[in-house]
Amino acid sequence: MQHPMGASEDRRPVQDWAPPPPTAPPALPDSTGHVALPPGGPVPLPLAPESGTGSATLAVLLIGPAGAGKTTVARYWAGSRRVPTAHISLDDVREWVCSGFADPQTGWNDHSEAQYRLARRTCGFAARNFLANGISCVVDDAVFPDRPVIGLGGWKRHVGPGLLPVVLLPGLEVVLERNAKRGGNRRLADEEVAGIHGRMAGWYGSGLPIIDNSTYDVPTTARVLDDVLAQSIASPPAW
Repeated sequence: MQHPMGASEDRRPVQDWAPPPPTAPPALPDSTGHVALPPGGPVPLPLAPESGTGSATLAVLLIGPAGAGKTTVARYWAGSRRVPTAHISLDDVREWVCSGFADPQTGWNDHSEAQYRLARRTCGFAARNFLANGISCVVDDAVFPDRPVIGLGGWKRHVGPGLLPVVLLPGLEVVLERNAKRGGNRRLADEEVAGIHGRMAGWYGSGLPIIDNSTYDVPTTARVLDDVLAQSIASPPAW
């Protein structure tokens, strides 16, 4: 029987059309210049150089109160070495936090404590990675002697037993004068600077090398720092 209109009825099922599955593009050669980096491990003590720190690859922790000049000296020392050396400022890393930055000057609390700890751990990881790739590293931080667990002990855990700590501690009047020239949230109240300086005096008798740079300019302090570090490599301080 013919369908009305003269066309025969087609009872075959109608199939939906689907596009062919995509094919993966051909693999391209690696042209990004990627260099595999060795992972950073605990930093060991370097070998003793013949004079100064020479070409030794080492990790340094420069300790001092606000206004001691530790950031300026660390940067100068790192830039004056004849081997690759990096400088990491804890304050710079801490200020990576933009929204939600916990400024200790507005009151020390759990948030500022956590951000300090996070910054120290980040600096420690960075130092280990620099050292693993043949680049020395100097980190500056205001580490207090009366908080060994989260202070010097924390740095030793983060970086390794080869970390060389040095204290930069000029006189109080010098620290106050230098702090007065600082700007932004890096400038502290005189009372706070005096309190920090007093606590830093606890490093005397600790066995750590201490440099009083009250009468030194930056280049002279950097040279003294290099000599002190060479002595620390030859005879590591107990800490």
